[in-house]
Amino acid sequence: MDNDVHRGFETLAIHAGQEPDPTTGAVVPPIYQVSTYKQDGVGGLRGGYEYSRSANPTRTALEECLAALEGGVRGLAFASGLAAEDALLRTVCVPGDHVIVPNDAYGGTYRLFAKVYERWGVAYDPVPLADLDAVRAAVRPETKAIWVETPTNPLLGIADIEGLAAVARDHGVLLVVDNTFASPYLQRPLTLGAHVVVHSTTKYLGGHSDVVGGALVTSDAELGERLAFHQNAMGAVAGPFDSWLTLRGIKTLGVRMDRHCANAAAVVDMLTAHPAVRTVLYPGLPDHPGHETAAKQMKAFGGMVSFRMESAEAALRVCERTRLFTLGESLGGVESLIEHPARMTHASAAGSPLEVPGDLVRLSVGIESAEDLLEDLRQALG
Repeated sequence: MDNDVHRGFETLAIHAGQEPDPTTGAVVPPIYQVSTYKQDGVGGLRGGYEYSRSANPTRTALEECLAALEGGVRGLAFASGLAAEDALLRTVCVPGDHVIVPNDAYGGTYRLFAKVYERWGVAYDPVPLADLDAVRAAVRPETKAIWVETPTNPLLGIADIEGLAAVARDHGVLLVVDNTFASPYLQRPLTLGAHVVVHSTTKYLGGHSDVVGGALVTSDAELGERLAFHQNAMGAVAGPFDSWLTLRGIKTLGVRMDRHCANAAAVVDMLTAHPAVRTVLYPGLPDHPGHETAAKQMKAFGGMVSFRMESAEAALRVCERTRLFTLGESLGGVESLIEHPARMTHASAAGSPLEVPGDLVRLSVGIESAEDLLEDLRQALG
């Protein structure tokens, strides 16, 4: 699409990488459910396509759209968020290297570092990323990347992306930001100095709990080429139907995120006033330690809410008693979900520095009628 840089977010979500099909005029990119392509002579690739692990037109449409939404030069779509993380780490790290990670991170990311990469010889250190001095102190000569989540999963901590970008520049390391919780609608890390953005497109980008996928977007063309080589060499690519489903979800990302944020704000107001709730964790609250930073780098504060009860038993009871909030892992879908991180999404972090408290409940606030969600939580809290 011409002049993408000047288009509004919602326009890019609907049109970037998604020109009408030149053969039929179809306004939605076709699902190219194909493995191989007829070549125009030996080595003569029609449109650059030879085999769908290397490239597929439906996946290309998604990758171009993702790059436009994040303001990057190259987007790459994968079979899952962890496949994207793995491709990135194997592109930029070798045995003997070191990565700084959040001391509050997604359990799957922690498992990847602790159970896979540590055995491969890549070391990591969990660091409170809101403390820039602590990050500086953790950088070693062998450090290759600072890995960031903001907001974090599940404690909703906030890291200053611009501040961390300055640290990364000073030490010549990559700044990687997992932007899954915010989505590019609320936050664009590349414009704040990050080198690579990671997504689980399963979550807000897909938005309908019907597809699993991941993505990388970079502002560095040379790094983009290296990532593309590893994407093809390792092969954990997004299939054409999954790419099409993700593109379908992205078209409504802006309007969905507006509703997620509005509903989350209403839930936070109710929870902060409820006597059974000990603490509410949400960057939109003025007393949240990362509130000012979040207000600076995010358009709004997101649809994820965590809160702590008086005990682990009380937290489990709330999870068991909701009727509209579905007990389940994942997040970012149109439906509201509730989970107990210590026993579900973050069970792999038990006994580690990233262990989460047992009294914590995490909500993915959906786009249902807000009053119905509030009523469900009130009855579950008792």
